[in-house]
Amino acid sequence: MLILVGQGNPEPKYEKNRHNVGFMALDAIARRWSNGPWRQKFQALACEGELNTPNGPERLLMLKPRTYYNETGRSVGEAVKFFKLKPTDVIVFHDEIDLAPGRFRMKAGGGAAGNNGVRSITAAIGDTFRRGRIGVGHPGHKDAVMSYVLGDFHKVDHQWLDPMLDALADALPFAAAGDDERFQGEVLRLAPAPKSDPKKRPGDPL
Repeated sequence: MLILVGQGNPEPKYEKNRHNVGFMALDAIARRWSNGPWRQKFQALACEGELNTPNGPERLLMLKPRTYYNETGRSVGEAVKFFKLKPTDVIVFHDEIDLAPGRFRMKAGGGAAGNNGVRSITAAIGDTFRRGRIGVGHPGHKDAVMSYVLGDFHKVDHQWLDPMLDALADALPFAAAGDDERFQGEVLRLAPAPKSDPKKRPGDPL
């Protein structure tokens, strides 16, 4: 089994925030691979699915925690313990301000880099889980970060956002087979995006 987790905040007012792109990723994946409705479970909205990978069938558990972004680990820890899984059986999708809009990177292990949701998951299951980092760009100054990530995507952002979300779902069999590098490459092939933020000027912060 593979547990897929989206980071986000549960109230409707946060639904279209950049901080909720992890939930958006899970919605896209569920549309493609779910075989049942979302239900309350593991302090989250959860649904199950199955896909075929190069290594054979793989069961999926998709989680959108109801615990708010900074407490994501409570839900993830409960599910991992229930199914007796390893941290490497978990992929967490979250927003990444240090990547240009539309860029995508897989990462296994490492620190939280200021992401309190990742820090919460690390406290619950250790730091070797896998992270699907979805680039949303940087506002240009650290003092503007909170209002930026809690702001909604603009209409023009959907030119890159919607293709990326679809690509995450389409390429998921590679991640389920454990080939994160191929997964990342396929997402970027299906939904290419500039490596730098086209809105930024030379000398702006990354």
